[in-house]
Amino acid sequence: MLKFFGNKVDHPLADPAAVQRVLKELPAQEAAAALDSAAAWCESLVATSEFGLEQRLALVMQLDDAVLAHTRRLARDYLVAPRQTRADEYRLWQINHNYWSALSDAYGDTLRRYGADDKAAAAIKPQLALLCARLLNACGGRLKWQQFRYGPIAPDLWQSAGAAWLAALRAQVANLPVNLYANAGTTTPEAEYLRVLVLYSSSPDNLLPVEIEIAERLIAHLLANFSLTDLARPENVYWVDATKPLPPTRLARIPEITPTLRFYATGSALESLGQLRASIEKRNALPAEINFGAQYSPRLVLQVIEHLALCWSPKPPMRHHERRRIKSRMTVVGRFETICLQLVGKADDDGERAESWVVEDISQGGIGAQVSLVGKEWLRVGSLVAMQPEGGSNWLLGVARRFSRETEALGIVGIETLSKNPAACIADSLGLPTPVVLLDPPQAGASIRVAMSVAAWEEQKRLRVDIGSRSWHLTPGMLSETGAGHVIGECRVETAG
Repeated sequence: MLKFFGNKVDHPLADPAAVQRVLKELPAQEAAAALDSAAAWCESLVATSEFGLEQRLALVMQLDDAVLAHTRRLARDYLVAPRQTRADEYRLWQINHNYWSALSDAYGDTLRRYGADDKAAAAIKPQLALLCARLLNACGGRLKWQQFRYGPIAPDLWQSAGAAWLAALRAQVANLPVNLYANAGTTTPEAEYLRVLVLYSSSPDNLLPVEIEIAERLIAHLLANFSLTDLARPENVYWVDATKPLPPTRLARIPEITPTLRFYATGSALESLGQLRASIEKRNALPAEINFGAQYSPRLVLQVIEHLALCWSPKPPMRHHERRRIKSRMTVVGRFETICLQLVGKADDDGERAESWVVEDISQGGIGAQVSLVGKEWLRVGSLVAMQPEGGSNWLLGVARRFSRETEALGIVGIETLSKNPAACIADSLGLPTPVVLLDPPQAGASIRVAMSVAAWEEQKRLRVDIGSRSWHLTPGMLSETGAGHVIGECRVETAG
């Protein structure tokens, strides 16, 4: 982003005619260009002291309003529209993330100036609740877009959000209803703060971007079921200190008591979530009263509900298997087609597609690894990975269930082991060669798990596979999961004649 005005006088937006021209042009611009422009204008406002507090707040809000429809359109494009390259995806992410960062900075700068000038503050005091709510909404947008790439989450985000809530609390407007935008329902600064806290504490590093979006929509729908309190009770499962650059944390022990320490409970959220799940399962349809922002399958929403129920439970999700800390290396291959080549021994001799990851912990059910993110465009939650432990000769097959960025160049990946003896082969699908990976050994009359490309899966369309000296017919049945470029489902096994 260009910081091209500094502290100069004669800021272009000091001219009312120029303001009207900009506000007229932004909604008519192409969405990505409009967000770039709005972000640059927000940065320019932070960089100058020319404006009075009332005028400054009005300008930031007008810029916010002018591109609101664009933010929604670009979010849909990022989540559901097809793109040719990961470079296109990153560019779209960068535009959105930069905008929400610039907007939250502009609102945060206005709030800081409000606290530093009591005389000027009187002019916008009636709008303080709206300023705090909009700042927290912008922090939420920034957090969500950072979570779409699994972090890292900048510490200043938590300080900015905490400062907004504390300012509203001190002015006794934390629970004052405001209309965030025109034609939007009412909210409060505290509700917006809770929305940010609950999204982070719902383990978005275990979700795909589209699932993060669904989770945010569900949280917004159930937000009235959450509450902030200064009391440390067993049902208050998370805590946050609004003055510290730290994210909310699950309550394992009582933290240092400070005046700005708060706990939050799920309240009746779990019960409401259970009722929502039962309703969707019964009707096999999504309730009309929840605005999901796009069309999603009931199955996908139910998966997110299941995830939220685990995160919001008073008892943290328990590991099925004990973890052991180790330090070793393993060879990793990603992408379904490349995995198939590796498992059948047809990978490149120079090992160009193989990567070396550092294993940090292992259990019977999976592996935690540290990975360099340079050139890892394929890696995301749901990615299929083939793994060969250091010194071993066999390959394991797993799927990335958790992904977080420690820095832009370093990530932590949690992998669930799906098979310790996967077998890849080329199946005959009515004369069409189809790569498949068998996660379980075939046995006549049994059902086994099979991975294949998304396009190749067709229920009840029989496949023929040759494993060693035996031939088998596989009939696809229930699909169990869809990942990044692959699906995994159950297949009924029959001996081929």
